[in-house]
Amino acid sequence: MADLGSIFKAYDVRGVIPDTLNADVARAIGAAFARVVGGAAVVVAHDMRPSSPELTAAFAEGVTSQGVDVVHAGLGSTDLLYYGSGHLDLPGAMFTASHNPAQYNGIKMCRSGAAPISGETGLDEIRRLAEEGVPAFDGPAGTVTERDLLPGYAEHLRGLVDLSGIRPLKVAVDAGNGMGGHTVPAVLGQGLPLDIVPLYFELDGTFPNHPANPLDPANLVDLQAKVRESGADLGLAFDGDADRCFVVDERGEAVPPSAVTALVAAQELEREPGATVIHNLITSAAVPEIVRERGGVPVRTRVGHSFIKATMAETGAIFGGEHSAHYYFRDFWRADTGMLAAMHVLRVLGAQERPLSEITAEYSRYAASGEINSTVTDAGARMAQVREAFAGGDGVTVDELDGLSVTLPDGSWFNLRASNTEPLLRLNVEAPDDVTVAKLRDEVLGIVRA
Repeated sequence: MADLGSIFKAYDVRGVIPDTLNADVARAIGAAFARVVGGAAVVVAHDMRPSSPELTAAFAEGVTSQGVDVVHAGLGSTDLLYYGSGHLDLPGAMFTASHNPAQYNGIKMCRSGAAPISGETGLDEIRRLAEEGVPAFDGPAGTVTERDLLPGYAEHLRGLVDLSGIRPLKVAVDAGNGMGGHTVPAVLGQGLPLDIVPLYFELDGTFPNHPANPLDPANLVDLQAKVRESGADLGLAFDGDADRCFVVDERGEAVPPSAVTALVAAQELEREPGATVIHNLITSAAVPEIVRERGGVPVRTRVGHSFIKATMAETGAIFGGEHSAHYYFRDFWRADTGMLAAMHVLRVLGAQERPLSEITAEYSRYAASGEINSTVTDAGARMAQVREAFAGGDGVTVDELDGLSVTLPDGSWFNLRASNTEPLLRLNVEAPDDVTVAKLRDEVLGIVRA
């Protein structure tokens, strides 16, 4: 193959169809994946993008060419693939480009038990083999077996969070024409006291209504309107591969993912007092505060699922959360599943009569800027200028665990870090109030964008 550097990212593969990612590339990656991860079989699944079935079939051809069997789960969400990898104890590959536009597709790969693969733990080797060509396997080809994992996935999640005894709730759900339209009915739509109000459940990888990226507030507008119009108790928005879930309260206001992280952490700590909870360094300062108040041990990590999952494995953490609405559960093979986080929110809400806005207010303590991107050509130099402007001030602390994090004496903080894939600097600011957030944001951006 030609140089695949443009499609191999820090944790996965992502490219434009068919220019940089096509059946030939997928076939080569499948053969390389089989060689690197080993084992008797690989489980695969795919999302609803038009190119996904062909890419998945080609990847399976590559795997079977190396004498390794394939368990083909067909349509699924990324967390369904993780369920398959964990439940069957097999390496896995999910074909999806998540929230990216329709012209993209990609591959999320994992080892047995949904263990992550990053550049250092196999992804670089997979790329090298795919580029150089995997040696022919001297033996019989593997076989492909189809298996429906959706019922088992739904049963497993229902076994982790029991919703059967909650009060009746009306739940508006925006699947964004993504895989939530496939998984939500199976998990939340049968035999539970939930009245699901569906929005864009039709599987359509061209995303005719809005991009399947709820992190962008513009893509929550339809769900917010549906919540208000239908009188729903809350709204849930899933991204394209349904591994992330965003929450909207009964007023149609978005609930910050950090508040969801704190809420779920409190529930898990109630179940297992003294447990460890992971949070990345961009989640609200309220998260470690609440974890400590509930008797838990907060551990701070870099941004990214490989770091979260590795730290969870090292510490035995019960739960982990990120600012981007990725939620990780020890009892789900330390993998991320937005559906399980949503179920925790439903259980908390359904166990009392208060509205969700009152409940989540307990977990939202500070004002935040959200993530602000700046296009730069000299990210390192700009970050150095910001560091120089703030470091050394009275009561200022600086660390470089992931980019540049600066904490001021009044408790305000910001993190500035470079994108792994684009010429961007990403800024997140948190402070006691909106005025302080705006002041600190403008001060940092004044340097970054000078």
